[in-house]
Amino acid sequence: MKVLVDNQRCEAHGQCWMVDEELFPLDDDGYSAIPAGGFDVPAGKEDVARRGVDACPLQALRGE
Repeated sequence: MKVLVDNQRCEAHGQCWMVDEELFPLDDDGYSAIPAGGFDVPAGKEDVARRGVDACPLQALRGE
């Protein structure tokens, strides 16, 4: 599974970060610090990643 972020949609609500601080890092202003190309979710963390994606109120995150 890969997680991607649409930085144009992110409004720094931090809901993903509250699910998992390591998978969903934030920058100093509270916006997503996920790299532009997204990241591959480590084995065994897929359920947590899905919860983080689903937690975003603006659907700025997506898992594929």
